[in-house]
Amino acid sequence: MGKPDVDYSLYLVTDSTPAILGDRQLQDVVEQSLEGGVSVVQLREKTGDTGHLVTIARELHEITKKHNVPLIINDRVDVALAVGCEGVHIGQDDMDLSAARKLLGPDAIIGVTVSTADEALKACEGGADYLGIGTVYATQTKTNTKDIIGTAGVRAILEAIAEAGYDTRTVCIGNINESNVQRIVFQCAAQKKRLDGVAIVSAIMAAQDPKSAARDLHRLVKDTPAFEADLGKERLDAASVQDLITMAPMVLRNVHENTPLSHNMTNLVVQNFAANVALAVGASPIMAGYGEEASDLCKLGGALVINMGSVDPAGLANYLKALRAYNLAGRPVVYDPVGAGATSLRRAAVQTIMSSGYLDVIKGNEGEIKTIFGGSTEQQRGVDSSTTLDASQKAKLVRELAAREKCVVVMTGKTDFVSDGDRTFAIDNGHEYLGLVTGTGCTLGTAISAAVASRQYDRLAAVTAAILHFEIAAELAAARPEVRGPGTFVPAFLDELYRIRLATASNDLSWLARAKVSRYSKVDKL
Repeated sequence: MGKPDVDYSLYLVTDSTPAILGDRQLQDVVEQSLEGGVSVVQLREKTGDTGHLVTIARELHEITKKHNVPLIINDRVDVALAVGCEGVHIGQDDMDLSAARKLLGPDAIIGVTVSTADEALKACEGGADYLGIGTVYATQTKTNTKDIIGTAGVRAILEAIAEAGYDTRTVCIGNINESNVQRIVFQCAAQKKRLDGVAIVSAIMAAQDPKSAARDLHRLVKDTPAFEADLGKERLDAASVQDLITMAPMVLRNVHENTPLSHNMTNLVVQNFAANVALAVGASPIMAGYGEEASDLCKLGGALVINMGSVDPAGLANYLKALRAYNLAGRPVVYDPVGAGATSLRRAAVQTIMSSGYLDVIKGNEGEIKTIFGGSTEQQRGVDSSTTLDASQKAKLVRELAAREKCVVVMTGKTDFVSDGDRTFAIDNGHEYLGLVTGTGCTLGTAISAAVASRQYDRLAAVTAAILHFEIAAELAAARPEVRGPGTFVPAFLDELYRIRLATASNDLSWLARAKVSRYSKVDKL
């Protein structure tokens, strides 16, 4: 008969526990999911006797055969043999792969759970047909998880497989759902190998409408997400410092002509200033902290700024609702992890936000970026950042974080560093008054959101344009004769943001002569 050619794109793992399945019939839920686009079904039952499991497996096999989809049995080779289904999936603590192959024969599909590169290479060498990689993120449906490896861990496994020359198929598993599936597939992708699919449990099994849930997930897995399509757009046109500076006026004109929405979820101290900065750069601001509004606001063509001012349970829940809405709509998200390292509560909030959706831009000071990266043991004082890294180390840090998260990272300071994981630049513009006024770091995120909202330009170029606009305006404002300190600086700063925008719209680019940008052509790994 030969081994079937399997589409692993949407791999359903069943769960018949009452908390997930409720009072529905497992067979009905599986059939509906197949109608929605599920391409592989794994029967996973950890309780019940063998006879009961064989009965369920036979009933499911009749359903999966009707849809020309393979049925895989978790762990139980004996059940697979009794039913005559297409294969089994074994964990690291289950039957040995070679023994399973001898029992099932060469045409059976055998998948293996792996969570390290060594486990993956051993399974590939042993002839596994596919690997189930994970756990990506913590989940209530799998309680025997040895490791939570994240997207970076999945990508490391894919890199190891590709480097060893294996073409073994792969899926990942672990808290994957409609709101994060595209981001997970994108961030897991290695240079020479991508995932072949995702394994889904509760996002389908617990759905009120399994067919609709499967259909939506199938579409999301197959489609190219907006954040992947524009991350490297025209990147060859922004390979040098001069390229970035040349593109900056295009970005500013685009904001001026289209007035993008800048949806800010930020603290009360900063809201008024952020709204005024948005208006000055040409955006349309809305200060809306209630997550339920995001499902409507994300449809207006703008970008979201999550400025982590509030990390109480209600505030965090609102951030996650908004992040989900903007991700599903394909709209950009700028994340400012304010005071990320100050408390254990904030560090936990960072982990939650980072694992819950895709962030197009991460912007923070040195301490905040260290916390995001995960290597800082220092405790931040509020939103202030102690400076312990030299310029080269900062450049390495932003590059490594950007490469890991596949986004643009900005580290603010006397010198700003910005990277997309490939290209890394330093910007030496700005003025000391920016550090003496509450909320200037937060409002830089607002300016960046306006620049990236259109997704029309290479994202790194758009972010750099916003930084130059913001910081050169500060220099010009500080030089005005009426400015005598931070208090008189703020209105002058807003004026200069506005003046630069109007000058650029009229093709007066004299302000750009002040740009101080340098490129780190080679940044070694940390």
